Amino acid sequence: MILGQARSFGAEIVPLEQAFGRVLAELIRADRDYPPFPRATMDGYAMRYTELESGIRHFAAVETIMAGDTSTRPLGSGECYKIMTGAAVPASADIVIRREDVEEGNGVITPGGHPWRRYQNIARQGEDLTADTLVIDRPCICEPSVIGLLATLGKTTVSVARIPRVGLLTTGNEVVAPGAVVGGVEIRNTNRWLLDAALKKYGVEINSWVHAPDDPHVLRLELDRMLEQEMLIISGGVSAGDADYVPLVLEAAGVRRIFHKIAIRPGKPVWAGVGPQGQMVFALPGNPFSCLVGTILLIRPYLRACFGLPPVEPLGLELGSARKKRSPLDEFFPAMLQGSPARVMPMPINTSGDIRLGMQANMLALHPADSGDLESGAAVLCYPI
Repeated sequence: MILGQARSFGAEIVPLEQAFGRVLAELIRADRDYPPFPRATMDGYAMRYTELESGIRHFAAVETIMAGDTSTRPLGSGECYKIMTGAAVPASADIVIRREDVEEGNGVITPGGHPWRRYQNIARQGEDLTADTLVIDRPCICEPSVIGLLATLGKTTVSVARIPRVGLLTTGNEVVAPGAVVGGVEIRNTNRWLLDAALKKYGVEINSWVHAPDDPHVLRLELDRMLEQEMLIISGGVSAGDADYVPLVLEAAGVRRIFHKIAIRPGKPVWAGVGPQGQMVFALPGNPFSCLVGTILLIRPYLRACFGLPPVEPLGLELGSARKKRSPLDEFFPAMLQGSPARVMPMPINTSGDIRLGMQANMLALHPADSGDLESGAAVLCYPI
């Protein structure tokens, strides 16, 4: 249902140094052959393969070629070049013998390391890519390896998927800012910072944030302003309590409900809908771990689909210790992948309101609704955090 609402937010051009973590939105072709010249892959001596095969065993090194140098003369009979890794191999040579495989004495080079083959220790021109080859043919995240490749191909600017303008509305009479004095029945606003950090993980910034009390009139005023954004996330006020006004206020503001409640724990009361201008609206329960679960299971797949990326598939891994079933729902619990062979260890957490949030967990693991207690060694599906 959520993926069916995914839409592109367009593209924008950014300098390469600002592309890290963004989603590439253009096809990338090779601007020339790679390697662009026959390249020595070892320090050693470049010579003619046919001379080695004809029985010549003593060579005179007539020139030293460093990376970036150009040879000044072709090889004559019984001659070789001393050459360094990365240097261009001249056309008159077609084999490089490693430095450690030759004997050197009185200016005479005697190659060893037989058997030899033509182009040994030479990366041939175009063996990685030829000019105009399609190198990146679909959207991908600009990880360090991609950034390095783009720089190699001479890209100084790239087209990336535009990030949506995201609004965040946190709710609750009991919620105060982290720096404020906390009363005996008040709590600090965890979700403002949790959701901000979780979205930054996907390269998305909060464009606008506001906190509202559990008052339907104030909620409606703030919601009308927030619907100017292209995507809206709300935390709290979405369950079945007397002060949970969010679903009613959303629908009164013209947000079309897609669904309300999923048979999962935590996160059951989650609400999702589409605003009047096509804005995706996620209303998550107020408990922090529920917010994290909703972000991983619902918001991340939506954003990836908008950016043209494939979904993150869960991993099938072994559970490192037993776990009791606590409800008839699909249960998601924080876990850490560790050990050798790697196993998934459940992390300590009491309820979705536990402030530890499964600290240090790097996996969100599924305890299926139709299974009983899980024994150590049971296979579980895990979503990377």
